[in-house]
Amino acid sequence: MATQRRHRAAQAPAAEGTAAAVPHRFSCRVYYEDTDLAGIVYYANYLRFIERARTEWVRALGVDQARLRAATGQVFAVRRIVADYLAPARFDDLLTVETASRAVTPARLILVQRVLRGDQLLFEAEVTLVALDARGRPVRLPEALAAAPGRAGPSP
Repeated sequence: MATQRRHRAAQAPAAEGTAAAVPHRFSCRVYYEDTDLAGIVYYANYLRFIERARTEWVRALGVDQARLRAATGQVFAVRRIVADYLAPARFDDLLTVETASRAVTPARLILVQRVLRGDQLLFEAEVTLVALDARGRPVRLPEALAAAPGRAGPSP
């Protein structure tokens, strides 16, 4: 089963309408503040890791979220998340968060995000993002995200 997880982690999820999505990669290290008394990453911190990776993925697509909010009032929100914790990360581990789009509609973007230590898959989530206006009502995704599947490669 571990071999199957490692193999699955090495494959980029295909985005709807593309041959294969190239995942964006974001590296982060586990600090003491990320761990619990047992020395493993506290479960909620995986959500922080993938949030940071999503922010960098959006930046890599050329979307300046601060400028978007100032100009249009639009912000992004997580509508839904399904998470699977597969193995623990520990203090000082160097992790890679992969982000790739799975599907896109005019109003929502579904991403697959994976946290790996080397080639070992530790955490996997399917995240549904939506855009909201200044009053918190759903609006269409900005063009850069609506056209995003498979476009963002590794971050610098």
